[in-house]
Amino acid sequence: MKEKFIASYSGGKDSILALHRMIEEGFEPIALITTFDSSKEKNWFHGLNRQVIEKASKSLGIPIWIVETDGADYGSNFEEALTEGKALGAKFCVFGDIFVEEHYSWCNDRCVKAGIESKFPLFGEDSKKIINEFLNLGFIANITVVDLQKLKESYLGRILSSELLIEFSKFDIDICGEYGEYHTFVSDGPLFKFPVAFECGEIEVSEEGYAQLQILG
Repeated sequence: MKEKFIASYSGGKDSILALHRMIEEGFEPIALITTFDSSKEKNWFHGLNRQVIEKASKSLGIPIWIVETDGADYGSNFEEALTEGKALGAKFCVFGDIFVEEHYSWCNDRCVKAGIESKFPLFGEDSKKIINEFLNLGFIANITVVDLQKLKESYLGRILSSELLIEFSKFDIDICGEYGEYHTFVSDGPLFKFPVAFECGEIEVSEEGYAQLQILG
């Protein structure tokens, strides 16, 4: 019998690649967890609305749990979702973090409190190796967020490609955007039964200097 797991799902490339690796290793996903800022009607950090998230769930063939939360209760709300996953038979939760220790510790601490194991399939690997693996597998991802101190707003909406990575290599960023230099939305690839249809909405610029492209279903 396959061991079951849940996974943290942002909609971006790293969470998808981590999910892909675990499925390839023979584990069975029972649900994906995405945190949703109900005051803005989109998921945290990547700007996906509810309709796009539901379309992604259907294409992936995996239920996606939308955890509505604000900043104050973010951690406890995430732990509740982990506890629910454990009750349904999940042995561990998968995360797509690569090397930021603070992210690793936060995710692991949530799992410890919920009594479930954490797994980080990508952690400690070279960013260039990871991004090349993602592209070589045939996944399609569009840029949804950029840190305006690192990258230009004009990159929003562009498809992640080897050509784009050459451009990114000219900037002082991690090629995977692990420090938040950019985020993506993955709409097609090996895990998807069909491409996830979406539209690009307005661009919002936060007080912290991040430009976010709204991804609409």
